[in-house]
Amino acid sequence: MPDETQTLSPAATAIRTHSDSPAPGVPVWVLRLVVAGLVLAALNLRPAITSLGALLEEVQNGLHMSGTVAGVLTSVPPLCFAVFGLAAPRLARRFGPAAIVCAGMVAITAGLLIRPFASGTTAFLAASALALMGIAVSNVLMPVIVKRYFPDRIGGVTGLYSMALSLGTAVAAAATVPMTQALGGSWRTGLGVWAVLAAVAVLPWLLLVRGRRADRGTHTVTATATATATATGTAAGRTAQASAPRIARSRTAWALACFFGLQATGAYISMGWMPQIFRDAGVPAGTAGLLLAVTMVMGVPLAFVIPRLATRLKTQGPIVVALGLCGLTGYMGLFLAPAAGAWAWALLLGISNCSFPLALTMIGMRSRSGAGVVRLSAFAQSTGYLISIPGPLLVGVLYQHSGGWDLPLVLMAGLIVPQMAVGILAGRDRTVEDEAGMRD
Repeated sequence: MPDETQTLSPAATAIRTHSDSPAPGVPVWVLRLVVAGLVLAALNLRPAITSLGALLEEVQNGLHMSGTVAGVLTSVPPLCFAVFGLAAPRLARRFGPAAIVCAGMVAITAGLLIRPFASGTTAFLAASALALMGIAVSNVLMPVIVKRYFPDRIGGVTGLYSMALSLGTAVAAAATVPMTQALGGSWRTGLGVWAVLAAVAVLPWLLLVRGRRADRGTHTVTATATATATATGTAAGRTAQASAPRIARSRTAWALACFFGLQATGAYISMGWMPQIFRDAGVPAGTAGLLLAVTMVMGVPLAFVIPRLATRLKTQGPIVVALGLCGLTGYMGLFLAPAAGAWAWALLLGISNCSFPLALTMIGMRSRSGAGVVRLSAFAQSTGYLISIPGPLLVGVLYQHSGGWDLPLVLMAGLIVPQMAVGILAGRDRTVEDEAGMRD
């Protein structure tokens, strides 16, 4: 992979700690296992959501949900991501990031296995929350693990797992309805089959945790990332805990959290409601699932390109604006001609949704140290997901009470404008340590 520092901004350059290797002292087999783990984990970070979106109408009918309750269901992912994401840094300091991601994959597997057997809405929500809990902690720790093992390859490795995340999202959206039909037509089977993919993702993380060689081999990197290395003793732990609240003093951290929250709002509205928008416009259910897959699959190539491009720019504002304009055009198209231009609108909204890998990349670029990335990742993602909670729920309420999609689509388009504004602020060339007065 080519070196990425020749045209990096000062803030981006500051995150480099070595010039010749991803992480000194780490065996090559460990790095390969980490890459495999990142890719498999990323593949499982969205199927629990997009598979449900593809079968939302069937789940509503099967569990006798109203449109408002379905809106609550589509708001559960960001709620779980916000609540459980806050616990990720503390758990990572105590048990190690790899162990927590491993536990996250186990939780996803269990939740997806249990959910199809739910006999009512409450049980269905509880099983979904279990899977989403695993997704939440993994979401927060992905940038941490990239920073820890690949400090010189943040753009490239972030792009790789973002690409895998988009691929998993798209495949689940496209394949859930056909698989459901092939397996007998039950929505329960169509949702439960994704537990198999999650179970596979447990394996590389289990090997990393059991071996412990990765943790010992990267002691010097881990000390910064977790703030608990024995070289600094308990004083380092106290320093990290004392510094954590200071992240809220950073304007860039707040801008990044708001940007993350607004892009997440659009993404979860799309994953939860886009198939229904197309189905209400007269598009067959299978085609509606494919259209959602098109939206999601756009992240496969772009999630690899955008992070690498972002690390080569002094500021990321131009990328933010370009993605936002694609979103505005896509929502306008859904408002005016949802069925006639369905494939074009799905394509444009897929490009717009690539604000997610951009946000992850900026998390790595807006802090100089591994400890800073841990705090910024937890703050930006947890705060961002809290911001995103009302969006899908409000869409469900507006849809049920207005009887159509005009008002929800106006809301979706309107949220793009502040997203671009805060994204420009988050993309400025500075670090949260400088703004918040935190120690590295």
